[in-house]
Amino acid sequence: MIGQVLTHSPAEARGASAPEAAEDVLILVDEEDRAIGEGGKLAVHREGLLHRAFSIFLFDDDGAVLLQRRAAGKYHSAGLWANSCCGHPRLGEDTAAAAARRLGEELGASAALVHGFEARYRTDFENGLTENELVHVYGGRFDGGLALNPEEASETALMPLPELIADAAGRPERYAYWLRHYLLRHPSELAALRDTV
Repeated sequence: MIGQVLTHSPAEARGASAPEAAEDVLILVDEEDRAIGEGGKLAVHREGLLHRAFSIFLFDDDGAVLLQRRAAGKYHSAGLWANSCCGHPRLGEDTAAAAARRLGEELGASAALVHGFEARYRTDFENGLTENELVHVYGGRFDGGLALNPEEASETALMPLPELIADAAGRPERYAYWLRHYLLRHPSELAALRDTV
């Protein structure tokens, strides 16, 4: 069972901006995370091209992970639980700055972010899209302030990391692929990040 569900106010109350646009241009990279080109967001996901991304894990004072349930209108993985925030840096945008920007856009939140580790995954979705990402994973401290963008997330919850790892292993259908990847392939890195922020 997902942990404590948090209440939130409408995104407009915190001035959250529009969701990440489908026409955003993503940074194509090689396996060493060197930029080798660019592509439109949907085209990149249709063709399964390797691109740079980020994921954020916010932890409360007790070490529980802030989760978000992806909105019903998301282009893939709609309605699944995911980590606090994720996205893509834009052309010419520093990855850490992009992560901070997206945290505000999705959750109406802010946090001092710490780079934890990098992850690499690829998965195909039933709608023909493919995520093929080299991901910079950041951690931060959740202070309780949220104003969800309803086009991005429908609700949030807190769950201790060990319980989340166990639930993702036992009920994978509830969680976005990338969150399962981090939890099951990088548990020690996530625990170290939790203990750092």
